[in-house]
Amino acid sequence: MRHTLNAGAHHLAQTVGRRKQAIVRVRLLPGTGKFTLNGKSLEDYFPNKVHQQLIREPLVTTEKPETFDVIANLRGGGTTGQAGALRLAIARALIAVDSEDRPVLKKAGFLTRDPRVKERKKYGLKKARKAPQYSKR
Repeated sequence: MRHTLNAGAHHLAQTVGRRKQAIVRVRLLPGTGKFTLNGKSLEDYFPNKVHQQLIREPLVTTEKPETFDVIANLRGGGTTGQAGALRLAIARALIAVDSEDRPVLKKAGFLTRDPRVKERKKYGLKKARKAPQYSKR
């Protein structure tokens, strides 16, 4: 679900990104490269530098790291899932703003929704695949 709002609106694009159990809604505004994630800055919400770099990648790849402000609502999942979902949402928002960025983002793999999710537990097993301890005698 992504759409560009009319020119009179204060934000340029609103998109959704998902990964594992995480769901992220992003609004892109013209600005200076500031991130607001659930009311916190990027450094406060994601102290891990790897996650910060992962999130900034779509903006850096399109050479627009300080062109937009990102306001995001993150819920569900863990930190890695949320970071991946945020990266996808930002990439989708950049395309909603300027469709010429699509080939660059597609080649970098930022538009692919990671389909890997937790496998369900099966009856007769301890976890999804872990069998109970086997005793010969």
